[in-house]
Amino acid sequence: MDVMPLLLLVAGSAAIAAAARRTPVPAPLLLVAIGLAVSYVPGVPDYTLDPHIVLPLILPPLLHTAATDSSYLDLRAQLRPVAMLSVGYVLFATFVVGWALYLIVPDLPLTAALVFGAVVAPPDAVAATAVARRVGLPSRITTILQGESLLNDATAITAYRVALAAAVGEGATWAGGIGEFLLAAVGGVVVGLVLMAPIHWLRTHVKEALLQNTLSLLIPFFAYAVAEQVHASGVLAVVVVALYLGHRAWEVDFATRLQEEAVWKMVAFVLESAVFALIGLQLPVVLRGLGQYEGADAAWYALAVFLVVVAARFVWVYPATFLPRLLSARIREREESLTWKGPFIIAWAGMRGVVSLAIAFSIPLTMHDSDEPFPHRNLILFLTFTTVIGTLVVQGLTLPPLIRLLKVPGRDVQAETLAEANAQAQASRAAERRLDELLADERNALPAPLADRLRIVLERRRNAVWERLGQANPITGESVDDTYRRLSREMISAEREVFVRLRDGRYIDDEMLRTLLRRLDLEEAAAFREAA
Repeated sequence: MDVMPLLLLVAGSAAIAAAARRTPVPAPLLLVAIGLAVSYVPGVPDYTLDPHIVLPLILPPLLHTAATDSSYLDLRAQLRPVAMLSVGYVLFATFVVGWALYLIVPDLPLTAALVFGAVVAPPDAVAATAVARRVGLPSRITTILQGESLLNDATAITAYRVALAAAVGEGATWAGGIGEFLLAAVGGVVVGLVLMAPIHWLRTHVKEALLQNTLSLLIPFFAYAVAEQVHASGVLAVVVVALYLGHRAWEVDFATRLQEEAVWKMVAFVLESAVFALIGLQLPVVLRGLGQYEGADAAWYALAVFLVVVAARFVWVYPATFLPRLLSARIREREESLTWKGPFIIAWAGMRGVVSLAIAFSIPLTMHDSDEPFPHRNLILFLTFTTVIGTLVVQGLTLPPLIRLLKVPGRDVQAETLAEANAQAQASRAAERRLDELLADERNALPAPLADRLRIVLERRRNAVWERLGQANPITGESVDDTYRRLSREMISAEREVFVRLRDGRYIDDEMLRTLLRRLDLEEAAAFREAA
């Protein structure tokens, strides 16, 4: 097996994603654009999306890291709009887009058109949420987009399986399709609920940080595999487990949390970068099999499908947003009032992604129990590709200026900092009371300077957030807290240089150097996390 293409893909996509941080273009869009350009460079190997790799090996860790970073409480508060998008909209888009393609393309069976509808139904909100964080969208919109991206893949994959069974002649019925959908949805949730508590118990009782992190890396694959083994939704199982683990992460050892955060950030960065690069690199593979649809017909079909996909989301989002509020006083009381701008942003943030392409590539070449080719399979692959590229480029590039044009109010940084300061003040008072209780016990006797040092550290932590609300240094533009952290890191850097010099002079050995440097690294990491 030649590993060089894989290494080039990972290294190249990581470099492009890192460079994107210095540009106004979101990383997913830049990766797709460069992937499209590189796909025709002579000597570049063919990178074909294998659904047997993407769905069980790439999708679970991406879902896991997104779910653990999400807020279970925020998602629960927005459960109605999230469900309307992740279930209702996906099914609506499956039928609308599928029916439109059936009307547009001559001789295309309705069942095959519905397969395509299910393929392009789920938006990939990775790019949308990346833009949302960059431009500072309100937390409610960001939560809804995140929740949709976590759950809509399960709906789309199940709808695809039902439509595919009907298309290839496996005798699917409406009743059977609804039953399969309910089995996948309910079964996925049940598997997640069954697994989450034992997995969390294991995480809190395994004391070795390396073993805990190994377990952490295996969790999404295990949850996905168990659910798929019983024909339930692996996507929902992964999301349920990850939401629970993220909600209870504070119960895990601090060393594990520090390592997990670094490991999962790296995993998500590599996978997301490679995945969006792979989307662009599919162009030669898709065009090679287009056959009779090359030229004006293919372009017309692609444009028509793109317009239907975009319009269908608007047709669903506005009624799904405002009709329940008109019909239910309880919803009006429970949910904050809305303007037309929020739903417009949500409707425009419907970019498609790698899951759609992976599902499309999983369409079989032939019908069930025969050598007859699957009808218009190459056209479906092409239209999936053009829809993904079109939504990523058109909607992805225009989303930031659209948000600025609509003047959607962003996050209230001042209010969030004030809430953080009040929370820290309450925690500090509790810590002071606990420290007084401990020091009153003679078994915890400390010299006065050390006891004072504990109080100073506590006071420093309490004051740090309030200082961010204060005036900036007129010379440097830094707050008092920023200056404190910068000077602290400079002091640590000076200590580090001395330790290395002592090692080089053979006053200490390398083992002692590693111990001393690890101590400094933990202090610097604490200062960095405070800054974040």
